Amino acid sequence: MSHPITWDHPEPLAVSSAPVPHYGTGSLADLLPTLAAGMDVPGMSPAIPELAPADRNCVFLIDGLGWEQLRAHPDEAPFMSSLMSSSRGDTGRPITTGYPATTATSLASVGTGLPPGAHGLPGYTVRDPATGELMNQLRWQPWTDPRAWQPYPTVFQLAHQAGVHTAQVSSPTFENTPLTKIALSGGTFRGKLTGEDRMDLAAEQLAAGDRSLVYTYYAEVDGKGHRFGVDSDAWRGQLMYVDRLVQRLAEQLPPRAALYVTADHGMIDIPFDEQHRIDFDEDWELRAGVALLGGEGRARHVYAVPGAEADVLTCWREVLGEQFWVASRDEAIAAGWFGPTVDERVYGRIGDVVAAARDDVLIVASEREPRESAMVGNHGSMTPAEQLVPLLQVRS
Repeated sequence: MSHPITWDHPEPLAVSSAPVPHYGTGSLADLLPTLAAGMDVPGMSPAIPELAPADRNCVFLIDGLGWEQLRAHPDEAPFMSSLMSSSRGDTGRPITTGYPATTATSLASVGTGLPPGAHGLPGYTVRDPATGELMNQLRWQPWTDPRAWQPYPTVFQLAHQAGVHTAQVSSPTFENTPLTKIALSGGTFRGKLTGEDRMDLAAEQLAAGDRSLVYTYYAEVDGKGHRFGVDSDAWRGQLMYVDRLVQRLAEQLPPRAALYVTADHGMIDIPFDEQHRIDFDEDWELRAGVALLGGEGRARHVYAVPGAEADVLTCWREVLGEQFWVASRDEAIAAGWFGPTVDERVYGRIGDVVAAARDDVLIVASEREPRESAMVGNHGSMTPAEQLVPLLQVRS
């Protein structure tokens, strides 16, 4: 009597089961083009149809404040919580970031109005095909020509050319960074150190034109989440502070203005044990055939030794496939992880293997990434805690 062959462990997660960001209808890349279209900037289209046009638009991006984290802390953020029903044009729904859900990728999506496959910042660290080195796109190390890396104009630049008053109000340390130049430049940059000063200046800049597009930013919700976790006293203290900042800005809106409060990603805390943190530097199976490990713990780009691509994909899928969506480069592109299309210059920046976490788990690299491996709060993948961000609205 013959017996059927059985798989001795659960099947790997299907690539098609990953919840792809809502590119083209409700992602961060769709926000500024929608606002600019409402101000009659040529070439822009209203991709998020729920948003009504306004003459003056301000985007306040709070780094690291996901929809699920905000919803879980109404006592610490009473003002923003009162606006949750106004999210996404009074639908009470969030938008998605993009893949991966990480700061460099998301800020480029916001500023250019393009998904990662077009703007070309598809991860925290990615391989530069021209040099074969890992490129950190947040810190811009090693140095790479910014305009060659990201050649598209920003929405701010296009709006400025169309006669819209445009301004970015942020920390002075960001004024001349390559990431700012390729993602958020156009019009004027105004640097202010304190959150209160930024809110006051953002309101002032919003009133400075009959048509205005203003961006402002706050970083420390993300910083405290990485260091202490998204339910720590330090994190909740930052949430309370930024809630007051949002209210301060909302109360100063000039006539015919709309304020949109959003974020670049959410965050999830990962326990410090071997079950939840898989150390690449100590795992010979995962290291076999790998030339470079890119991305971050929940959104890895894996670059294989030439000729070992298929073997690396098979191994990663067998070892991690119950907890991660593991795809080849072409599978991830075909599934739309990086947007509807991927530019030729961007293709080689994406890993031969792309691994996105579904479960509460990380692939750390304790030796080569000691700082990142020590973080409590993490992000990058396509789970709701990481992908969903608010689009709170106040109109005058």
